[in-house]
Amino acid sequence: MSVPGASRRRLVQTLTTAYGAGLLSDKTFSDRIDLLLSSALINPARLVGDLNLRRTRPRIGRFLGRGRNLGSARTPEILALDWSGAQDELLIGRHHDCDVVLPSLNVSRLHARLNFRDGRWVLRDLESTNGACLNGFPVGRSEVRPGDEIRIGAHRLRID
Repeated sequence: MSVPGASRRRLVQTLTTAYGAGLLSDKTFSDRIDLLLSSALINPARLVGDLNLRRTRPRIGRFLGRGRNLGSARTPEILALDWSGAQDELLIGRHHDCDVVLPSLNVSRLHARLNFRDGRWVLRDLESTNGACLNGFPVGRSEVRPGDEIRIGAHRLRID
């Protein structure tokens, strides 16, 4: 299980490293950090996809065939949840009034709801046409934890 905020911290570290290496200007770095910290739905490819940082050592998983996502070439977006309890509900759907808007026709207008209760986030499908999946399994209602992946339509959201 991941720690809440771990994905955001990794992205901040990547952006800071790129800035330190001279790959980002002051304004670009500032804009990307603002986008990272102000949005509930984060697209990692948009923030760091254009950066080419050299690795100091090869990744073993790459040689063993691990670490690749064979199900989809698309990187999951990060759904940064507030684990402090300041926000108690997130509505996910295609409608512009939703907290997290997923603009695809295979997403219902009001698709799913995340509620924060007793220190936990609970995902509930709102009887959507295509349903919601948690870690590859269809769910009606289930607790979500950092590192879990929610699939809604063609969108993959990794909980942070």
